[in-house]
Amino acid sequence: MKDGFLRVAAASPRLTPADPHANIRALIESARDAKALFASVLVTPRLSISGSELGDLMSMPQLCSSSEAALVEYLRETASLSILSFVGLPMRFGSRVIPVTAAVQSGEILALIPLDDCVDDTVYVELAGQREIPLGSYQLLAAAEMPELVIGLDAFALQNHSFAEEAAADGATLILAPAAEPELVGAGDARRSRILEFTRRMCAAFVYAGAGQGESGTDYVFAGHRLVASGGRLLAEAKPFSSDTLTVATVDLAAVLASRYDRAYYRSPEDAHCERIVFSLPLRETAFTASPAKNPFLPEDESKIADRAREILLIQSHGLALRMERAYAKTLVLGVSGGLDSTLALLVCARAADILGLDRKSVIGVTMPCFGTTKRTRSNAEKLCEALGISFRTVDIKASVTQHLADIGHDGVTTDVTYENAQARERTQVIMDIANMTGGLVVGTGDLSELVLGWATYNGDHMSMYAVNASVTKTMVRRIVEVYSERCGGETSAILNDILATPVSPELLPPKDGEIAQCTESLVGPYELHDFFRYYVLGCGYSPRE
Repeated sequence: MKDGFLRVAAASPRLTPADPHANIRALIESARDAKALFASVLVTPRLSISGSELGDLMSMPQLCSSSEAALVEYLRETASLSILSFVGLPMRFGSRVIPVTAAVQSGEILALIPLDDCVDDTVYVELAGQREIPLGSYQLLAAAEMPELVIGLDAFALQNHSFAEEAAADGATLILAPAAEPELVGAGDARRSRILEFTRRMCAAFVYAGAGQGESGTDYVFAGHRLVASGGRLLAEAKPFSSDTLTVATVDLAAVLASRYDRAYYRSPEDAHCERIVFSLPLRETAFTASPAKNPFLPEDESKIADRAREILLIQSHGLALRMERAYAKTLVLGVSGGLDSTLALLVCARAADILGLDRKSVIGVTMPCFGTTKRTRSNAEKLCEALGISFRTVDIKASVTQHLADIGHDGVTTDVTYENAQARERTQVIMDIANMTGGLVVGTGDLSELVLGWATYNGDHMSMYAVNASVTKTMVRRIVEVYSERCGGETSAILNDILATPVSPELLPPKDGEIAQCTESLVGPYELHDFFRYYVLGCGYSPRE
C-alpha cells in the first residue's frame, strides 16, 4: 500500500436468499481470502447479508433482526483482519426498513450508506450494538495514512443517479459499487463500457461487485459479474457466470490523482458536499503485490489475440497505402533479412499493394548478404518473397563494405562497432538508391522495442521513408506473424514458422559453423522484459522501484 498502490477485491459469494447466518459465513470466508491476497478493501454485492431479491420478505422484522445478528458475527470474526469491507443488509429506520451498506473495519462500523434516496441529511443511528454511526446517502471515507485514497459508493452502478460523479468531484479516487443488476443479453458488455468510460472521464478507479448465482432466480438471473477498472483501463474482470467468487487487482491511486491535476471540475475538501469519515489502513510489509499483465501490449484473453493482430496489420497496411498514394510512389522497397521485423513489413507491403489495386511485383524485397548472413535467413527471405508474389533482388555487399573499411583504415578483421555499422549503413544506401531508381519509398522494418532501446544503427537501419513497425513492439510483431501463419497455411506457413523459430539477430558478425553467432536477446535481454518495462515505466509512469 506504499507509493499509492492499493489492493482491492470484489466478492460475489454464493448466497442463500433470506438466510443471513449462512450468508455471513460465506462473507467471512471472502474477507479472509481477500486478506490472504493482500487486499485492503473488499466490496460485496447489494444486501449481501440477506440477499437482495426477496420481495415482501425484505420488510419483515425477523429478517432485519437476523441480518443485524449476522453483522455482529461478521464484525467479531473479521476484527483481526484490518480489511475495510462493505457488506449490505436491511435495517429498521423509523417506521421503515431500508437497504444499507455497512463500511466496517477492525470490528467497528464506520458508516452506513442507504441504497436508495431515503435519507436527506446525515443522521446518527445505533446498529449491531454500536452507537453514533453516521447514516447518510452520501458518504466519503478517507484513509488516514494514504492521502490518495478517498472512497465513495455508487449504489446504482452508474445507471440512474449521479452519486459516483458527485463523489469523484468531491475527491473520491475509488468508487465501489455493491450491485445486484440482473444479467440480460448484452448487459455485461454495456456495464463494462459505462464503467470504463466513467473511470476515463472522471479520472477514478471503480470496483464493481455484482450479485452471484445464489440470489433468487424468480424474476431475474444474476451472474456474479465483477470488475476493477481505472483510468479507462480494465484491470481485472470475472465475467458473468464465472465459477470463482473473488476478483483482486492492484490500483495505482497515485496515477489517478496525477491525472486530475489539469481538471477544473473537482471540488476541494472544503467545498465538498460532505465531511470525510477517516479510517485507518496500516502500512504493511507487502508494499506492492500486483498482478500486472506479463504481455501488456497483447490482450490477456487468448481468444482476442488473433483479432488484435489482424487489426494492427490492417492499420499498418492502410497507413502505408495512403502514404504511397500521396507520395505518388510507384514501388515499395525494403531490405529483407529472413527475420521477424522484415517479415511483418513484407506482409504489410503486400497488403498495401492489394489495397491500392497494384501488382505485388511493385513491392521489391532486397536481400543484401554480407559477413554475418546465414544460409537459413537468406533462403527464408527469398522463399517468402516468392510465396507472396513480391519482386526479389539480391545485392551482395561484401565487396563494397570491404572496400569501405579499407578506405577508412579499418583492418576488416576486427569485429568492432565500425565493422558492424558499416554493413547496416551500406544496406540503407543500397535500398535508398533502388527506391530512387524505381520511383519508390523505402519501407522501414525496425520495431518499437528496438527504437526504445536504441538498438539500431544511426544513419543505417533506423532510417526509412515510412516505418511501418515503429509503434509495434517485438512481442506484438511475433504474435502478428504467428496469426498470419496460422491463417494462410501451406508453404507460406512453413516459411513463416521457420522464421518464427529463428533467433532474433542483426547478423552483423560472421556465423559460427554456419549458424547465427549474434543473438540479440543474449546481448540486450529478453524482449518480453523490455516490452514489459516500456509499458509500465514509460506508458504508466511507474518508477523503477515500483
